[in-house]
Amino acid sequence: MSFSRRALLKASAATAAMGAIGAPLVARAQTAEFTYKYANNLPDAHPLNMRAKEMAAAIKTETNGRVDLQIFPNNQLGSDTDMLSQIRSGGIEFFTLSGLILSTLVPAASINGIGFAFPDYDTVWKAMDGDLGAYVRGEITKAGLVVMDKIWDNGFRETTSSSKPINGPDDFKGFKIRVPVSPLWTSMFKAFDAAPASINFSEVYSALQTKIVEGQENPLAIISTAKLYEVQKFCSLTNHMWDGFWFLANRRAWEAMPEDISAIVAKNINAAAIKERVDVAKLNAGLQQELAGKGLVFNQPEVGPFREKLRSAGFYSEWKGKYGEQAWALLEKSVGKLS
Repeated sequence: MSFSRRALLKASAATAAMGAIGAPLVARAQTAEFTYKYANNLPDAHPLNMRAKEMAAAIKTETNGRVDLQIFPNNQLGSDTDMLSQIRSGGIEFFTLSGLILSTLVPAASINGIGFAFPDYDTVWKAMDGDLGAYVRGEITKAGLVVMDKIWDNGFRETTSSSKPINGPDDFKGFKIRVPVSPLWTSMFKAFDAAPASINFSEVYSALQTKIVEGQENPLAIISTAKLYEVQKFCSLTNHMWDGFWFLANRRAWEAMPEDISAIVAKNINAAAIKERVDVAKLNAGLQQELAGKGLVFNQPEVGPFREKLRSAGFYSEWKGKYGEQAWALLEKSVGKLS
C-alpha cells in the first residue's frame, strides 16, 4: 500500500479536524506560556511533517494551550548546519537532524550510517531502540542538548544518477556525487574512489539540474517529495546506509517547562516517531513503482562486493578507531562482524 498524495491530503484533513475538536478547550486557555519553534529540513508533504502537525495539535490540547509548537519545515530557518547552531544557542527550541550531520558536534551520532552495515529495518530498530541508541543519546546529552528517546526514520539511502546505474563498486570510480556535510559520507565514497561533494540539502536539486554533480543518495521518500526524479535518470537500490533523525531540544528551553508539561511533550514526540516509522515503510513500499512511472530506471546491485571494497580500503578499521571499542562493539553486536 502506498502512502500516496491522497493519503497525505487525508492526513492533513484529519489533523485539521483534530485541531478543530480541540479548539474550544484551547480557546479557554490563556496565551501559550511556551511558544517554541520546531525546525526541520524536509518537505511539508513528508510523513515527518504530517506526524509533527498531529503531534503539535495533541501537545497543545493536552497542555491546555500552554505549549504551542510552531513547525518550520523545508529549511525555512536555514541550512542543517545553521539550524544546529541555532538549537545550541536557543534561536530555535526543537530540531530534527540526521545523526550523520549531528556528528560534526557529536562524533558517535553517525555510527548508524556506517556503510552497508544494517541489512534490514528489524536490525535497525533493535539497535537504535536498544543499546546502540542509548549510547548515542548519552553522547548527545554530554554535548549539552536534550534528545528524545525514539529516533525518527529517514530510511535506507539509495543512489541516483543522471549518467549511469551503479551496479558495483567500480561504477563509483570518478563519480561526482553530492553528499551531506558530514565526514562519514565523504570517507565512504572516497573509499569507492568516487568524487564526493558536500552540499546542503536545500541546494541539491539545483546542483543536479546544473550538473555540478552527476548523482546523489537519499531515501526514496525524499527522492519523491523533493522531486529529484525530474533531474535524475537512474536509481540504484544500494541501501548503503540507514539514516534517522534525532529529535533535539535546546536544554534551557526544555528545562524552562515544568516536568509535567515536558513529560506530555516527550510522550507525544516519541509516539509520533513510531507512527512516522510506519508511514515511511508504507511510503517506500509503493514508491519504487510510482517513481518508475515518472521515468526513473531501477536496478538492485549485490551488496557483498561493496562491503568487501570498504573492508579492503580500510574504511571499517578507520571508523572503528574513530568511534572507539565500546561504540563499535555495540554496532557489531547488532549487525555482525564488519572490520
